[in-house]
Amino acid sequence: MAGPPFVTDDPEPVEEHGWEVNYAASKTWEPHGASAAMPAIDINYGFTKDIQLHAQPRYSYERDGRHHEYRIDNTEVGVKYRFLHQTANGKEFMLGLYPLLQLPTGNSRLGDARGKSQWFLPLWAQLNVDKWIMYGGGGYRINHYENSKNSWFTGGTVLYKVSDSLKMGGEVFDESATEQGGKHTSGFNLGGIYNLSPDYAILFSAGKALNNVSENYRLSTYIALQVIY
Repeated sequence: MAGPPFVTDDPEPVEEHGWEVNYAASKTWEPHGASAAMPAIDINYGFTKDIQLHAQPRYSYERDGRHHEYRIDNTEVGVKYRFLHQTANGKEFMLGLYPLLQLPTGNSRLGDARGKSQWFLPLWAQLNVDKWIMYGGGGYRINHYENSKNSWFTGGTVLYKVSDSLKMGGEVFDESATEQGGKHTSGFNLGGIYNLSPDYAILFSAGKALNNVSENYRLSTYIALQVIY
C-alpha cells in the first residue's frame, strides 16, 4: 500500500472530477527470492475537492528459491478524505484520512496474505513551503492471514522542486512486526517525479531495508507512467 512513488502517502486528493492513473511496475529482491507487480494500475478519481476514490488491481509475481508463481493479486480500494486545508503566509497545510482495504481477489499461491482481506487506517499530514513538500504520518494495519499480527506503520517524505518539471526527494519508514514472532521493518526510498507535460509524468524510486537485511528485502524499485485525464 503506497503513495506513488513512495510507501508513505499524503492527504492531498486528486483535482475535483479529475482522473489520475498510474501504470506501474515494481520489483523487490529478497534474500531467498523476489516479488513483483507487473502491472499494477493505480486509479484515482476526484469525487469532490476533498474526497478521492481509489482502486488498484494488479498482477503479481513471486519467487521463492526455484519456485515461482504469476497470478492475480489482491485488489486495493480506498477513500481519501482531506478534512483540513489551510493556506497562510505562503505555507499550505493539510490533514487527511485514507482508509484502504485489500479485497481478497488474490490467488493463495502467491502467499498467505493473498485471498485474505486487510485494512490500513492511516492519518496523513502535509506541509508545502516554497519549493519544499513534506508529508507523512502513520496508521494501523489489520491483517487476517495465517500467523499474521496487526501492525503500526509510520513514515515521512521530503520532496524538493528542482525545476518546474522535476521533484526529487526521499522517505524513511518503519512498520512493527506483521507476523507472530516477526521483527519490525525499517527502510528508505529515494526517487522523484518528472513531468513530461501537464498530463503526463514519470514516477520513480528505489530503496532498501535498514534493519534485519538478512531477513527483509535487499532492494526495491518502482516506476510508473502517470496520466491525468
